[in-house]
Amino acid sequence: MAVLTSRLRGALHRVTGSDRDYDALIQRIGNSSLVLIGEASHGTHEFYCERLKITQRLIQEKGFNLVAVEADWPDAYRVNRYVRGLRDSDAGPSEALEGFKARFPTWMWRNLDVLEFVAWLRAYNDTITENERKCGFYGLDLYSLFSSIEAVIRYLEKVDPALAHQARRRYACFDHFADDSQAYGYATAFGIAQSCEDEVVNQLTELRRRAAELRERDGHIPPDEHFFAEQNARLVKNAEEYYRSMFGGRVSSWNLRDRHMAETLDSLLAYLGRNGREIKAVIWEHNSHLGDARFTEMGRQGELNVGQLVRERYGQKAFIIGFSTYKGTVTAATDWDGPAERKTVRPGLRGSYEELLHETGEPAFYLMFRDDPVASEELSDTRLERAIGVIYRPETERMSHYFHAVMPKQFDAVIHIDETNAVEPLEREPVWHGGEAPETFPTGM
Repeated sequence: MAVLTSRLRGALHRVTGSDRDYDALIQRIGNSSLVLIGEASHGTHEFYCERLKITQRLIQEKGFNLVAVEADWPDAYRVNRYVRGLRDSDAGPSEALEGFKARFPTWMWRNLDVLEFVAWLRAYNDTITENERKCGFYGLDLYSLFSSIEAVIRYLEKVDPALAHQARRRYACFDHFADDSQAYGYATAFGIAQSCEDEVVNQLTELRRRAAELRERDGHIPPDEHFFAEQNARLVKNAEEYYRSMFGGRVSSWNLRDRHMAETLDSLLAYLGRNGREIKAVIWEHNSHLGDARFTEMGRQGELNVGQLVRERYGQKAFIIGFSTYKGTVTAATDWDGPAERKTVRPGLRGSYEELLHETGEPAFYLMFRDDPVASEELSDTRLERAIGVIYRPETERMSHYFHAVMPKQFDAVIHIDETNAVEPLEREPVWHGGEAPETFPTGM
């Protein structure tokens, strides 16, 4: 271990809080047009903060003009309208993020770090006179089944009330489930109710078939609105299949979700680049979605992910950055739909990447694996790697939050912050303030 950590110390780049910390990383990214930046949890301040610093430099210095995130399409599109200063957008960044109040986990996008970035991106865009060059903000995820249905109908009411009426009749198939997507999935998976598959496919087909006609019908509606509506209709189709698949096994539902996110990214790149405009995108998602699944335990079990699909399609144009931490605190829930708590993150397990990176003795640094044989070869053995999502259960940590992986194959670079802090939600419940574990954790003695 001592020899290995000594070699790693010679290959690492320290993160000190300087504006020049990421010079070497920005240089290594080079001409890549897709930079995927992960996170080892959905609730760590430093992961958000450092990711934002890198993203700001990519926008300012390399002309990146698209931020695509692990968030629902309608809620992120509301933020997009604000940061680009579009007509009838929200008055401020907090209001622009209000769409994320509706669904768990609210803190993932309604936190102080994202609020700061949204304000910064609006101010940056306001300095640019040409609207096409402004940087947009879009969501890739598919959990917004019912709000996407509403968005499709709202659009059709503007351009063709008869088509809006037809869409209502098709989507009425979901009316029995009271906006409960999982109830729909359960009922259809076990034959309690018929699926809405035909209805959602027909609605998407109709929108695509009549796209040109609808765009021309009412000139005062921006052309982006049809693209927004069509993506919502595609999301409804994929979400319907996703919720049916949830009760058939993790692999099938996971793969449907990540394929949807990769397809949405492809659609954004094609649409925004339709007039020959160069589109350069930063993608924010969890490590488990962006670290190439082919080099993980989950990949061997049949799962794929966005990072794998992007690499397969775009090759060296894609550059993937992961995050890691050894200990600290995290904002997470104990159960799905539970309140946000500030939880203590246990030190990395013996034999894990987290422990190995901790042993360097450096508080914050990054390693670059692409074109750097020292770091990539030293870490090439399969090791445990931690992943904390919106749920954190330290009492079952090995089973719940660790998997085997080959980090230098998953990522082109990794940023390690040895001790991290919980991200601060915009709405802090009493349990978050009182969520610190006692000094005797984990023994309780």
